[in-house]
Amino acid sequence: MTEFLGLDIGTTTVTALVLDVDSGKVLSVATLPNDSEVTSAADKARGRSEWDANRMMERSAEAISKVASGSKIEGIGVTGQMHGMLLVSSDGAPVSPFVGWQDRRGSEPLPHSDATSVETMLELARETGAACLPHVGYLGVSLFWMGKQGMLPKEAFKAAFLPDFIVAGLTGTTPVTDATNAAGSGLYDAENRSWHMDFVHGLGLDSNALPTIVDSGALAGKLDVRYASATGLPAGLPVYAACGDNQASFAGSVADYAASLLINVGTGGQVSANVPEAVPAGELEARPFMDGSDLMVGAGLVGGRSYAWLRDFFRQIGDAFFGQAGETELYDKMNQLASQVPPGSDGLHCEPLFTGTRTEPDRRGIWKGVGTANFTPGHVARALLEGLASQFLELYQQMEALDVGNRTKLVGAGNGIRKNALLRTILQDSFEMRMVIPKHKEEAAFGAALLAAVGGGRFETLPEASTIIRYQ
Repeated sequence: MTEFLGLDIGTTTVTALVLDVDSGKVLSVATLPNDSEVTSAADKARGRSEWDANRMMERSAEAISKVASGSKIEGIGVTGQMHGMLLVSSDGAPVSPFVGWQDRRGSEPLPHSDATSVETMLELARETGAACLPHVGYLGVSLFWMGKQGMLPKEAFKAAFLPDFIVAGLTGTTPVTDATNAAGSGLYDAENRSWHMDFVHGLGLDSNALPTIVDSGALAGKLDVRYASATGLPAGLPVYAACGDNQASFAGSVADYAASLLINVGTGGQVSANVPEAVPAGELEARPFMDGSDLMVGAGLVGGRSYAWLRDFFRQIGDAFFGQAGETELYDKMNQLASQVPPGSDGLHCEPLFTGTRTEPDRRGIWKGVGTANFTPGHVARALLEGLASQFLELYQQMEALDVGNRTKLVGAGNGIRKNALLRTILQDSFEMRMVIPKHKEEAAFGAALLAAVGGGRFETLPEASTIIRYQ
């Protein structure tokens, strides 16, 4: 057997798996809660999202240690949240919290200005001819905001993406990044696959604070003695440059790049199609893929957290009116009630943009068509799920208008799809395609392991590596 380890540092969990790339089988998996958030209640109310990066490093090592015993791992691949940012000192230690992708400070007016960070950056992008698309929660936006607040360290520092910080910790090196993560910064020049220096300098940022961009899956370093001891793996094991979680999920879910459309629903949600070259348009982003091609991505802010919001609302009703919150998990009951409602929810429609969109962050959700006969828990639950499917279909229709080719295979990934059969049915009906789901549940970590296998020479290309994926 030829074994590679994949590590995924997500918003809610940290997952490590060992993949036998000869058979395509996952040999062992460990998933731990990501319990590193340190945002206070007051800061959450202000839209902040801050996390303890050292704690995420500890959880990553712990997850690896749980799958390392008895394995013959040849290399480690890493992925994780491709948006967000932390600052590290010259010795790699965090000098700021990790500012997560759900952080909203970039939508606040800047000091002595009515414009927000995003608005200011977009205006400068137009002036400099940059095609960068900054959004709240992106590395570039948070870095620019901190600069305007006078919060950047006076000593030398690097701005790092979370998975790159984890790789640097495992190897005892300075954080580097690849195109898949750099493109999620709002500072990236997609045409030249480099930082857009005119834009960076126009923002008053120091380009030396940005990580060096290396090839996706390049050797980042060797496992450091300290983390060899913590994980139970041999020191000197190759560790490869991290990639973005959206791209890793695609690589770990899709066996046929040209014919497939991926819908990934976790905390958020994305619709992705692989194309030779993509140009951003409307709500669609062009994201570099690890093999030099691109992903056309519709990255909505809708997803699993939208349905979780409704679950929490039902729970609050129980607590407020009946003195008890009810079941800890209400999803099964919600789906049961929703499945009894006919498609179309008897005219009740939901536009579930409860936290806006990437281009319209202040936009909010809409319920319409409310009547005495269709305002029941089942109707509300089904209308929200149909609203999610409608948002994903709208993004795909924007792709079709840009001629992304004939997509005949619908692939589903993420717990929001795996755990919700009703949502799968609604998506299949909306897209008029049968949905398949990978046999393995840890798509991003699986993709990271495949990228390591390419870096280790087991496969020549990532599309070749992805052909080992099997579906349920």
